[in-house]
Amino acid sequence: MKLCGIDEAGRGPLAGPLTIAGVILHVPIDGLNDSKKLTEKKREALFEVITQNSAYHICRFSADQIDELGLSVCLATGLREIMSALGEADYLYDGNSKFGVSGIRTMVKADAIIPEVSAASILAKVTRDREMIELASLYPQYGFEGHKGYGSAAHIEAIRQYGHCEIHRKTFKLKSLQPSLF
Repeated sequence: MKLCGIDEAGRGPLAGPLTIAGVILHVPIDGLNDSKKLTEKKREALFEVITQNSAYHICRFSADQIDELGLSVCLATGLREIMSALGEADYLYDGNSKFGVSGIRTMVKADAIIPEVSAASILAKVTRDREMIELASLYPQYGFEGHKGYGSAAHIEAIRQYGHCEIHRKTFKLKSLQPSLF
């Protein structure tokens, strides 16, 4: 049975979407690895090779959806959507939780050792990064093109200065942004 690797990008940021990808490779692809271990240039090049040589599905959940449904429900929904879109396969998800979805195996650090999961990691990260760069032009004061919505010092300072924008996850609370009790 064919193997479908699944991984996500954007689980922990303060802003932007959660992006989940599933990939079934048709041919071996050289250079695959955990997307975080690759340069942006290498990820972009591999994105094109992966999309041309695989069956894949990418789904995304907006900050509003994450706030409304919760991260776990979004992850479970995304896993089910990928399984529905890609059909019968042996599904392997990077991490240690299936979020209640049956028919999926998990493996910690699979994105660094299983090519299909590495490919999913790359598709998810590149797709999300591209969207964050587009969103940066709508909200230039936040610097999304640099930190991609993660909680960098510059991003936290921008939230202090400008407040939250439309793509911030309102349910994600940072202690550093909470009023002091003393």
